[in-house]
Amino acid sequence: MLRRLTALVTIGLGMGGAAQAQDLYFAQPYATRMYQNPAYAGLLDDYSLTLSYRNQFPTLAGTFQTSQLAADYRLRDQRSAVGLLVNYDRTGGIGYTRFQAGGVYAYHARLTEQLSLSGGASVSYGLQRVSYGNLVFGDQLSDDGIIRDQTLEVVDYKPVHYFTAGVGGLLYTDKFWVGASAHHINQPDLGFVTQTQLPLRLNFQGGYKYYFLKTNVKQEFREISLSPTASYTHQGGSQRAEAGLYFTATPITLGAVYRGIPLPGSSHPQQILTAIAGLSVGSFRLGYSYDVSLSQFSADLGGAHEISLSLREFDMLEAAWRRLKRRNYPSIPCPAF
Repeated sequence: MLRRLTALVTIGLGMGGAAQAQDLYFAQPYATRMYQNPAYAGLLDDYSLTLSYRNQFPTLAGTFQTSQLAADYRLRDQRSAVGLLVNYDRTGGIGYTRFQAGGVYAYHARLTEQLSLSGGASVSYGLQRVSYGNLVFGDQLSDDGIIRDQTLEVVDYKPVHYFTAGVGGLLYTDKFWVGASAHHINQPDLGFVTQTQLPLRLNFQGGYKYYFLKTNVKQEFREISLSPTASYTHQGGSQRAEAGLYFTATPITLGAVYRGIPLPGSSHPQQILTAIAGLSVGSFRLGYSYDVSLSQFSADLGGAHEISLSLREFDMLEAAWRRLKRRNYPSIPCPAF
């Protein structure tokens, strides 16, 4: 019954005339940084390929699952980078899926010897559909409790195709970063029957890195650092504020992010504490996070597991050559998870 109720509620939210869709959320915002802001493309590595998976509300029938493939590559001129971002969302209760894939472009500029600027844009294609195999309608229920195979309900909702675009910018040095981004600036229609807009998503993010130790010996960079971070997101009628703290002692990163900071006009936000652990070995990064619910509603539904795996590369010899030619653009100091 819970599975059927979840299906009906989800369809009601997705097809109501006044409904507004919402974007998914990742607990490791810097492992999925291009999803947060397209200006991150090419700023952390010369190139990288990242797979991320999130399983939310695991105790609920029809759990919410999200997968992401992200790739970025810094071009030879060092002033620009390109990226690829693919998201796949699935809700098992009603077979709802949303697939979105697109390209990212970012341009990097050095404003002063210490201060740099990056601007980015993204364009994506999306496909949203619903499968009806798990739904049971009233006319399929007989008096003796047998479920019939046929229904007179019309279930011919066609898949929804849409395009969406976003822009973003970042200002950073080797110790701090601050950025802003706007996603779905065209506010595409995702409704199956009536109009259901995907509202504009605004995001502001920033942080600071304090180094206790920073060395570069035999082309191997090592650090011991502490990084407080902050983020604010507004989409439709909802808003979310979060603050985090990351500790890095190469090759290990440990972090904690508190999501649900009370804001004016936002009553009783869901409060969640996310624990993050990351490991960097050679060209690989592995990150894991778990959401610990601090609100009763979220606690009843269970937390959320998220894992990320990255293949990345930063060519130290090439970077040294670029510095000699005064064409080197520094990496952003944000965490990698």
